[in-house]
Amino acid sequence: MTDPAKVRRHAERVKELVASVVRTQVKDPRLGMITITDARITADLREATVFYTVLGDATAQSGTAAALESAKGLLRSTVGKALGLRHSPSLAFVHDDVTEHVKHIDDLLATARSADAEVQRRAAGAHYAGEAQPYKLEDEDDLGADSADDELVVGQDRR
Repeated sequence: MTDPAKVRRHAERVKELVASVVRTQVKDPRLGMITITDARITADLREATVFYTVLGDATAQSGTAAALESAKGLLRSTVGKALGLRHSPSLAFVHDDVTEHVKHIDDLLATARSADAEVQRRAAGAHYAGEAQPYKLEDEDDLGADSADDELVVGQDRR
């Protein structure tokens, strides 16, 4: 079984290597403005998944995906040599749709803000259904009289 810390280190190294090679050695014109966001590698170090984002529209995304697939051999050999493993991990590229997730979360936050504002608006004119203090409190006068009686009783028991 492989150490999880070692797997994480290898995954981080794969991410750095792929980003470096894409920036310096891949000269495909279809390659758009790409950012390597994450890399994950299996525990047996045989398969690596590289996540990326592309700035642009759907045609830029599809062109970048095709460029990465055509450069997969170069990327795999570079990663294999740099990691020094017995077997070079096979690479799979997955488009990371972070922007869609961010937009969805922003929409959810906006909905929550509007719901909170509605609750605040309704609470501003609200009144208690009953008294302001629903719990019965003992009067201080009653407490003083009870304690004096208790002292008297205690004093009588000592005789």
